[in-house]
Amino acid sequence: MGILGGTFDPVHNAHLAIAGTAMRTLGLDKILWIPTGKPGYRKPPLASVYDRLAMLALAIKGEPDYEIDRRELEANASPYTVDTLTALRAERPQDELYLLLGGDQYASLRRWRQPAEVMRLARLAVFARPGHAVAPGGDAIIVPMAPLAVSASEIRARAARGESLAGLVPPAVANYIAENRLYR
Repeated sequence: MGILGGTFDPVHNAHLAIAGTAMRTLGLDKILWIPTGKPGYRKPPLASVYDRLAMLALAIKGEPDYEIDRRELEANASPYTVDTLTALRAERPQDELYLLLGGDQYASLRRWRQPAEVMRLARLAVFARPGHAVAPGGDAIIVPMAPLAVSASEIRARAARGESLAGLVPPAVANYIAENRLYR
């Protein structure tokens, strides 16, 4: 099972490409999408929890092997990956867990809470991101995929200017952002 976490503010085509590539390359049965509540490592999301969940549901609609896990959105939820992985390992002791990470996240892994435990609980599968090359070797599986120059911050900026989001997010997500005047 692949685990793809993030603020998904908004979910975009690079997230979907990572999930699809992980399914094929790693032979996964499922991708668990875990939106974060209030990450301690960055500013809080701009869109509400409701809007981020709605956009995520629209983005993965029709994908039976994709599932949204809301645990990190609960009021008392821990923002730490190690805690989420510990809970998942207890719930799914037979599953092999793959934590799907961008090269930027992987580069900062040593600063996470209990990085050695994170690596014990799940195999790391790393995807290149523009400006964050990933060297082979080490403690991660490098998943071959051309990095996509798509970022949530650029999508939010384009939405704020009323520009098209075509090619950056699924059409249903672009419509949701426009109809709800998100990021304006």
